[in-house]
Amino acid sequence: MTRVHGGFANRLYRLDTDQGSFAVKELNLLDRRWTYRVEDVFRFERAAFAAGIPMPEPISASHHTLVHRWVEGEKMPEAPVPEAYAFEIGEILARIHALDVAWTDVSIDDPPSRDWPELAERATATGQPWAGELTSEVETFLAIADFVDICERPGPVVSTHKDIQPWNLLSREGRPVLLDWELSGMLDLSSELGSTALSLAKGPGFDDIRPAIFRAVLDGYAAGGGALPPWGPSWFAFMIGGWLGHTRWNILRCLAGVEPSTGPDLALSHESARDGVRGLPVLFARLPELQQLLG
Repeated sequence: MTRVHGGFANRLYRLDTDQGSFAVKELNLLDRRWTYRVEDVFRFERAAFAAGIPMPEPISASHHTLVHRWVEGEKMPEAPVPEAYAFEIGEILARIHALDVAWTDVSIDDPPSRDWPELAERATATGQPWAGELTSEVETFLAIADFVDICERPGPVVSTHKDIQPWNLLSREGRPVLLDWELSGMLDLSSELGSTALSLAKGPGFDDIRPAIFRAVLDGYAAGGGALPPWGPSWFAFMIGGWLGHTRWNILRCLAGVEPSTGPDLALSHESARDGVRGLPVLFARLPELQQLLG
């Protein structure tokens, strides 16, 4: 097997055989952020693949390894996607939400952690390069945790992918292919639509957000038979909460100071921690603007 570098949570390998090529994902068992519901996710993937959702064929799944048929395609840059591509993503989401797949364990997410003052102290004591920035934004991170915890979600709750980001997409002849379904589960519809549409409508930061591309995702969703939920801050609550948890997880890996045996490399954890420390306060401050701009 050949290692394919760049995974933010797990480690990926390509396996070429006389039966074809396969993507073999080694799940992080060292410090996983959530319980991975293998049977539920695999059943959901199989149903999506059978329904014609553009995605790699799921081959097998266990608590430590996932196998999918390898799919060739162009990696999507972290940049605004073409409007037609965004529209098709919206249509695909509507088809995914229409799947009738039961989940055996519909767990409620734990409230966001509020140990940011302690993390900032540890980062300073261990000389982390982003410690000063984290320390200056501790109150902001506590406010973000409060927002994620108390933000009202209007519903409905749908079965969905939950992680449609540029790095989880390919382009094959200009059309999307959805990768990395491990986060799949039940989610408030507004959170899924907001996270997906904003991720596809912007570049690495928040200075180049294309409202037309955001709207194209929603137009595609409506064209695919989906009904749009009420507009409000809940559209961004899941995205912010996910980034908050991802940042904290990478901070803890950096504080340990050793190269982990599973999951992302230590250098990538430092990059993710730094990006979260800098980017989350910017996103949180722009929530009112985003609601006006994209609503």
